[in-house]
Amino acid sequence: MDHGNMHDMPPPSTPSMMNNGSMNGGGGHHKMMMMHMTFFWGKNTEVLFSGWPGTSSGMYALCLIFVFFLAVITEWLAHSSLLRGTTGDSANPASGLVQTAVYTLRTGLAYLVMLAVMSFNAGVFLAALAGHAIGFMLFGSRTFRNPSGDQKTNDPPASGCAC
Repeated sequence: MDHGNMHDMPPPSTPSMMNNGSMNGGGGHHKMMMMHMTFFWGKNTEVLFSGWPGTSSGMYALCLIFVFFLAVITEWLAHSSLLRGTTGDSANPASGLVQTAVYTLRTGLAYLVMLAVMSFNAGVFLAALAGHAIGFMLFGSRTFRNPSGDQKTNDPPASGCAC
């Protein structure tokens, strides 16, 4: 291959090669959003959806609460009797469909929590961590289980992670 004709081209990261408006060049009206690749503190972030929560402190607080409850619900589903199939006849096709639906929902929520943490916002990370901790304490730990002959207390905790 002859690459001799490529000496006069600018590197791909220069604005002249980015003509879709996402960089300085190209004449677009889009605002470039910085994506962090290390943890940072601050309310100006994007989590899960473009432009959300924005720059409002109230929306950032709502975002933290949302991520917290996503993690709690993920733990609840991970330790739910619907997922373990302890509801009578486990060979019933309807029971298998319910287990599959609950597992799919739990996996989807776990991935949403993971994507939220990938915003690299330290507050979002701590909200997800606290949600998983509180959810496990309430639904997975032996602290709040019924000790009256429950045979399931010796099971290892179910992983809330979808991996």
